[in-house]
Amino acid sequence: MSLALKNLKFRLHGPALAAAVCVGMAHAALAQDQGDAPPPKVSIAAAYTQEITEEAVFIGRAEAIDKVDIVARVNGFLESQEVADGSLVNKDDLLFTIEPDLYEATLQARKADLDRAEANLELAKVELARKEELYRRDATPESERDIARANELVAEAEVKSAQAAIQQAELDLSYTKIHAPFSGRIGRVATSVGDVVGPTNSPLVNLVSEAPIYVNFSLNEKQFTTVLEQYGESAASLAESSKSPNVHLTLPNGTNLDETGKIVFVDNRIDPLTGAITVRAEFENTNRLIVDGQFLSVQIEALEPTLEVLIPQAALQRDQRGEFVLVVNDKQMVEQRYITTGDTVESAIIVKDGLRDGESVIVEGLQRVRPGVAVDAVVASEQPGE
Repeated sequence: MSLALKNLKFRLHGPALAAAVCVGMAHAALAQDQGDAPPPKVSIAAAYTQEITEEAVFIGRAEAIDKVDIVARVNGFLESQEVADGSLVNKDDLLFTIEPDLYEATLQARKADLDRAEANLELAKVELARKEELYRRDATPESERDIARANELVAEAEVKSAQAAIQQAELDLSYTKIHAPFSGRIGRVATSVGDVVGPTNSPLVNLVSEAPIYVNFSLNEKQFTTVLEQYGESAASLAESSKSPNVHLTLPNGTNLDETGKIVFVDNRIDPLTGAITVRAEFENTNRLIVDGQFLSVQIEALEPTLEVLIPQAALQRDQRGEFVLVVNDKQMVEQRYITTGDTVESAIIVKDGLRDGESVIVEGLQRVRPGVAVDAVVASEQPGE
């Protein structure tokens, strides 16, 4: 045994011995460094309280208050187009003209029919008067007088029929001039001058009003009940109430619309297929940034702001258990704290539970620390809530 030990010692006198000595010295140096190393530096920020007006966010869709497909109401050649594609028009502006010659001629014919019917009526009245006089003198039978009276009634009916035909002809003639039923902007004209148009053809163009404009969105049953409870209103009175919540929009490019909308309509039933109810808000749309059919983010503003605890989003971490932050206590020791969060507010996030106002959370240097170690904490250069 001693001989084996001697041999072992002898063998360690070579390069292996040198390596072992180096390893031992490195471990000793590392141990000394660990014992003497200063605590890692981290940046901290204090949790702070702020009044927050929370908003519920929904997906909405813009809907023009008035929109219509302009269709020719009479058949004929399209004689002129008075507006360019995409033009803004006012109510009663002339849009198109259909060749009116046929309808003018028809109107003149109907007027001639009226003249003929009126002349026949006058003749029937004269004949009736003559028959009545003869009947009083017993010079004609009663049947002759009755026939004359019936002829007068027929003539009166023919006059009324002719008058109605004139009204119809005047209407048809008026339909050759197509006017804007309301103010708005027209789309792309689908026909060309010279085309034959009529009631059975495709629309000439569509017209959409742009301002004001509706935005429709849906609330599920829980959200809708919460809104009613918060505002102390019923579904029927919410749109009419002076406490009706303000509605805000975020445009598709992420820009917040600098305009506030008001709820003007609440549907009378929950959709059984979706479990949601439709709500409509109205916006002035002064800058025409809302377009019919556009999808938008809708926010309903809360009635009263609430005091909430906030921290920078940079402090938030997640693991399998959930969201947590690393808190630096008054002994400069790191604690892991699981929290419940709410909505984000710019670069901060609301903490619903797990953290108090004034507690310090690490926002920089998270990768250098772990729970239970001491740190050298310095206040971050930019403190939120200031």
